[in-house]
Amino acid sequence: MATLPVFNKRILDRSAVLVVCAFAALFLAQCSGGGGSAIFVIEPLPYSQDALAPTISADTMGFHYDKHYAGYVEKANALTKGMRFDGKTAEAVIAKTAGEASKAAVFNNAAQAWNHAFFFKCLKPDGGGAPEGLLAEMIDATFGSFVEFKALFTTAAKDQFGSGWVWLVLDEGKLAVVTSANADTPLAHGLIPLFTVDVWEHAYYLDYQNRRVDFVQSVLDNLANWDFVAAQLEKAQPPKA
Repeated sequence: MATLPVFNKRILDRSAVLVVCAFAALFLAQCSGGGGSAIFVIEPLPYSQDALAPTISADTMGFHYDKHYAGYVEKANALTKGMRFDGKTAEAVIAKTAGEASKAAVFNNAAQAWNHAFFFKCLKPDGGGAPEGLLAEMIDATFGSFVEFKALFTTAAKDQFGSGWVWLVLDEGKLAVVTSANADTPLAHGLIPLFTVDVWEHAYYLDYQNRRVDFVQSVLDNLANWDFVAAQLEKAQPPKA
């Protein structure tokens, strides 16, 4: 078999090294996202996917968490890549893109990623019942009673046209029940989220079909994580003198 001349072999060896180095650099750049870390991460569920059954089935939670939520996180990271958001929090990205028509896709996916992560924390196995402490006192003072609050919350869910969210928020120190359409979030309106229920159809249709109110009522009765809500309320309180 003929051998390559020494001069050509050295050129070939050097070229091979350069090609390998180029591919390695490209691989590292792709893995690092261009040098910045991902803003949005898929937060782990604080319970197993079957832990909320029968109110929310494992099938629903699987689709909701693994498909919808994960999809929003992936898309939000893809859309914010190269947009000089490095070092920003998810909340900062939402605030910066809210109301900007040219950044609607970024806002929609960023807000949906945040809303879903928050919603999953609002739930827990064997939850529900009535809250206690400051949260209970403020609910009674604002809505008349916890029963009246639940009635108002479920009515808001029923009246929300199309996909969206129902929220208990803090508005300038006072509790309020509000709704938001599609990906909108209280963060974009200067409100402090305390509790939410997702009323997009993917949150309940496998289990409840078109019975949205039944779904929301069941979440309030069986899954609401009032300890988490109370913690959000506590964090929002002004520091004591």
